[in-house]
Amino acid sequence: MDNQENVPKSGFRKFTDKFTEISVKIGNEVHLRSLRDAFSTIMPVFILAGFAVLINNLIFPFFFKGATLAKWQVFGTAVTNGTLNIASVLIVAMVAYFLAKNKGFDNPIGTIPIALASLFALLAINVKATPIDSKTAVEITNAVLYDSIGTKSMFGGIIVGLLSTELFMRLSKVKAFKINLGPMVPPAVGKSFTVLIPSILVVTVFGIVAAILSSVFNTDLITLISEIIQEPLRRVNTSLAGFLLIYSTGNFLFTLGIHQTVINGTLLDPLNLINMNENMAAVSHGKIPTHIINSDFVTVYTQMGGSGLTISLILAVLIASHYSPFRKVVNLSLVPGIFEINEPIIFGFPIVFNIPLMIPFVFSPVIGGLIGYYATAIGFVRPLSVYLPWTTPPVISGFLASGGDWKVVLLQIIIIAITTLFYIPFIKIAERVAKKAANISAQA
Repeated sequence: MDNQENVPKSGFRKFTDKFTEISVKIGNEVHLRSLRDAFSTIMPVFILAGFAVLINNLIFPFFFKGATLAKWQVFGTAVTNGTLNIASVLIVAMVAYFLAKNKGFDNPIGTIPIALASLFALLAINVKATPIDSKTAVEITNAVLYDSIGTKSMFGGIIVGLLSTELFMRLSKVKAFKINLGPMVPPAVGKSFTVLIPSILVVTVFGIVAAILSSVFNTDLITLISEIIQEPLRRVNTSLAGFLLIYSTGNFLFTLGIHQTVINGTLLDPLNLINMNENMAAVSHGKIPTHIINSDFVTVYTQMGGSGLTISLILAVLIASHYSPFRKVVNLSLVPGIFEINEPIIFGFPIVFNIPLMIPFVFSPVIGGLIGYYATAIGFVRPLSVYLPWTTPPVISGFLASGGDWKVVLLQIIIIAITTLFYIPFIKIAERVAKKAANISAQA
């Protein structure tokens, strides 16, 4: 029997074990898991929108001017309309599908049209729009504006996707609601009739909600969700203090062996993405972006080399450590680290439950975040506005995300230099601990 089984756990170990257990349960909760799956699926189209904005505002102006430039910039507008400006439509469909799939529903794709119908049933029937060559908005009816189904209503899309799918799946289990047309009917037709009554009931429920909100409160559910839930959450979670607290908690989880997306993927990613999309939309309309903290902020300032800003850990080992096991791990991790993939470092070093390295792993991104935030707040650089894949290497990410601003690249170099110096003393401590543990093990 392993003697360690009889060793009483320390208070810290008891705390981390309990914290780990709770975090795993939260991370595996089916609704949160479905949200992460949904966002992962639609992420490529938002990245495409980022490149479209970059091409429209950085590349086309080099070749075209005036009316010719405006005609070519239809490219970026068209791509934006097909991606960012239908964000809630994309997310409601994917949330519905993955929630049904993760809950083992036998027809997950059948939830998509129900979720879409429910979303559109809840949109405002009368909307205001400003005609071309006019400064006064007019009210029009039975029109869907990109503004109504874009990033503004993304949170509404998430909630409608979850609620409509849950209701649809529950009603589909009621035997009295099932219509069986027999074996002679094609399977697709038979399946659609099986859920005909649940489909009618779900969309009817959302239609009734829309009618009550419109007639009694003179509003619509999407606007209500945006004002009551999305915007307050966004103000808190994407504030500097909220972001650093949540992001650092996610990184602390990673030091316990739990991927940081358990926290960050749920509490930060959707709201950062909304900020990112609004920045891209502002740039595409010739305006200045306003949101400092967004998806690119993470990639460019707090996650170079991966969670924990481990590009600096790699440099610190190469500069200050001659300990062979550390050097071997770094040599294997260098190329993945350049592309923001640092699991080899986290589990190979390891950083997990390695107290000397847990400290810089959690606090180096805080340093990067503070530098990036205040440099933007004082106007040294603009908020980032070109959405990039999170695997974009450091320095290249800063140049592209800023639309070609070398000052952002300079900031990245400064952050890497400072956090490398921050990592070095902890590397030395971790090296001494590792050598001592190796000697004890050899003598045992």
